[in-house]
Amino acid sequence: MKLSNEQQKHINDLLNQLTLDEKIKLCSGSRFFDTNPIKRLGIKRFRMTDGPFGISMHSSFFRKNTRFPGGICLAATWNPDLAKEYGKAAGEEARAVGRHAILAPSINIDRSPLNGRTFEYFSEDPFLTKELAVSYVKGVQSQKVAACIKHYVANNQETNRFTISAEIDERTLHEIYLRAFRETILEANPWMIMTSYNKVNGKYIFESKELLEDLLWAKWGFSGFVVSDWYSLARSDPPVSPEDCIEAGLSLEMPSANKYKPEFLKQLYSAGKITDSQINKLIIRFLTVMTYVGLFENKKIQLPSKRNTADHQRLSQTMAEDGIVLLKNTGSLLPLNFSTLTKIAVLGPNLNRKFGKLLAGGSSAVKPPYEITPFQGLKERCKDKIQLLNDSSIADVAIVFAGLDHYTNQSMIRRNKRKDVIPFGNDSEGTDRIRLELPESQVQLIKSTAKKNPKTIVVLINGSPIGMDDWLEDVPVVLEAWYSGMHAGRAIANILFGDVNPSGKLPISFPKSLSDSPAHKSPKTFPGENLKVNYEEGIFIGYRYTDGFDIEPLFPFGFGLTYSKFVFKDVTLDKTILKSIDDELKLKIQVFNAGERAGAEVVQVYAKDLECSIKRPPKELIGFQKVYIDSKEQKTIEIPIKAKNLAFYDSKVHNWVIEPGRFFLMIGNSSRDFQLETEIIYSKQE
Repeated sequence: MKLSNEQQKHINDLLNQLTLDEKIKLCSGSRFFDTNPIKRLGIKRFRMTDGPFGISMHSSFFRKNTRFPGGICLAATWNPDLAKEYGKAAGEEARAVGRHAILAPSINIDRSPLNGRTFEYFSEDPFLTKELAVSYVKGVQSQKVAACIKHYVANNQETNRFTISAEIDERTLHEIYLRAFRETILEANPWMIMTSYNKVNGKYIFESKELLEDLLWAKWGFSGFVVSDWYSLARSDPPVSPEDCIEAGLSLEMPSANKYKPEFLKQLYSAGKITDSQINKLIIRFLTVMTYVGLFENKKIQLPSKRNTADHQRLSQTMAEDGIVLLKNTGSLLPLNFSTLTKIAVLGPNLNRKFGKLLAGGSSAVKPPYEITPFQGLKERCKDKIQLLNDSSIADVAIVFAGLDHYTNQSMIRRNKRKDVIPFGNDSEGTDRIRLELPESQVQLIKSTAKKNPKTIVVLINGSPIGMDDWLEDVPVVLEAWYSGMHAGRAIANILFGDVNPSGKLPISFPKSLSDSPAHKSPKTFPGENLKVNYEEGIFIGYRYTDGFDIEPLFPFGFGLTYSKFVFKDVTLDKTILKSIDDELKLKIQVFNAGERAGAEVVQVYAKDLECSIKRPPKELIGFQKVYIDSKEQKTIEIPIKAKNLAFYDSKVHNWVIEPGRFFLMIGNSSRDFQLETEIIYSKQE
């Protein structure tokens, strides 16, 4: 967004009128989600809200708002258009509660399946992550609400998150962990960035001039401002110095002044350790974003301000239906035939559980006005035609609703007498899981139910990969439903009965065992030793690791079944040679739905560098498109292949490069199932 001459003049006028005390006052919060006003100059409070599930209750004056599916469910849709629609709806709800910024999306890369915040992150793959983030940011900011991409950078675990140092080599840092931030800045111009709690290579981000001032603004052209995560400066160990944070480019310390206390900053100013130029730079960036969101406009902004609308709630359900992943369907047990069923056994700890609770899971928590549980969804769908009971031995079909929850600590577990929860073993901010597998009580429930009823369906409700080796062969069907929002029960019922054809794809690999994850080779690689966690695997995480080291995953990245059969054919390219890093080509294929049901397929394009001088993964995602096709219909789809997505980060020149040579393109519906292939050439023109 480009400021008009009049807007730029207004910012300069404000800057000239602000006193030193007032500038310092603007550099920290005054309330938990608000900044200080400067009333004499008409500078209002800048109000923020947490937002990965929608507008959080605790940051919207305790209002109940639309609960959308979690970030990993959105990512499982592989649908950037839906991400943009969601961003727009979130922006509308933020405006309705008087907020100017949403502290979302969370775009940290999923390094470990045990990370407590995997449920709100997008993916193990930076390309998929940035495609969704770009669309979401554009949707939010179309409503004149700032999107804040977070947590910059390498916030890949919750264990010791305030003090741990992620030890990462330069190539890995840029190629895997910084890439989504870089691309989102370049393509969507987010107005805010939040720094992470952790250090990177021994230095906190909010004191790192190299990762903030030099990289964000000087190299990437970021035009917004940087805010700290809440209490991060106060909890830094060893303590950071405010002058380093100011030099690095941290505009705003939240939720209140700790290192940015007026007496500290004025002493530093008097001693010449911080300058007018440095302070003015931070203030200009902050005032610029205030201008973007309309805080200085005299008339009321003519944009929708609405929440809990029927449209938003339908969108929440659509996102859930689009993101639910069918992992196993032996004998085509699904979809269930409504006309032949009389009794369905429904069991499991997540059958009637509501997940939208105040602070449940951490800062992303949204409490909706109502929540449709799986039991309610099935009851609505079955009406009085099919009996729901808990005896699997006399039922036509049994459904076990298993998975995880958002309980965050042992006291909550004890207080609620939760037998199915492993202490510190659920999806939640502030704590990592301690095992990949389900609680033993759930495993025994699945196995005993399957023994009584061979038609046992397992529906998983969780936000991170689950180990299944000890029960997967016992059941014919597994459905990954994620934390899928306030209409989760209806979405699940629609998938089970075939009212909706499943089309979700895994945005993260499901390993067979924890030892198959490269982050879990030793304590020093996770959760770390001596407050350092070593990223020894380098760029080889997720499918890059399993493919590169010939490891069979439980379910691969990009995998997901449907009730249809899609056939890809006739791949064509508008050209086969790319000549610069800014060049692109168009890949076209025919997609035929050979099934009896309308449905959607995600066409995925992966590239292998055949002539690279350094070691690269066997394949990397470079393009995808979700296409909806009627039964027996054929569509031609076009996927842009951009040269820049063939590049790797070269530590020798400290930049992204593409070496001339051949690239092998593989087109399929997962990272391990390909139907078409072709080759292109990169031939740089001098």
